[in-house]
Amino acid sequence: MKLTHTLTLGLAAFATVLAVGSANAADLKNGKKVFKKCKACHEVKQGKNKVGPSLYGVVGRASASIDDFKYSDAMKAAGKTWDEATIAEYLKDPKAFVPGNKMAFPGLKKDDDIADVIAYIEEESK
Repeated sequence: MKLTHTLTLGLAAFATVLAVGSANAADLKNGKKVFKKCKACHEVKQGKNKVGPSLYGVVGRASASIDDFKYSDAMKAAGKTWDEATIAEYLKDPKAFVPGNKMAFPGLKKDDDIADVIAYIEEESK
């Protein structure tokens, strides 16, 4: 009886973890939709810079590291590595995160949109 109760609780906990993990999974369709806000200035194609640098492979890349793009002095001095957490903070308020950077975008307010657009950029960079 005690073993059955323990197994039942264990399975319930496991099911909860799976459900939460699925609920937190990135929505690539929404990420693509959110990226439309970025598309005026950025591409996710390798070597394709626009007003902003290409975002192809941005996750894990050092800030201001694309040779043929003219970055602001602020971005050159930022010394950031664009991991998911850093990108998320930047996308919330680009001007506050790297004061003096050229990006005119005001930021994304919804954490889900931020996570989804980062996942979309990662997927498009494969």
